[in-house]
Amino acid sequence: MTAETTISIPVDATTAQAYNQASTEAQRKIQILLQLRMCELLNTSHLSLRELMDEIGAEAEAKGLTPEILETLLSDE
Repeated sequence: MTAETTISIPVDATTAQAYNQASTEAQRKIQILLQLRMCELLNTSHLSLRELMDEIGAEAEAKGLTPEILETLLSDE
């Protein structure tokens, strides 16, 4: 198993706020999804943007990220 390393990725203020206000469990789900997505993007560049977006959505859904949870994470409230 590889040791974890932290990286910084610029995001807009709304996204940062939503992430910071999310529960620890939701943050961990987001981290896992981003890790998986980055690995895929770095290893496969033959997919169109639409295909990548569809895959991200399918993976997120399979990992338990519902549209309602995503909306809550991204809301300004």
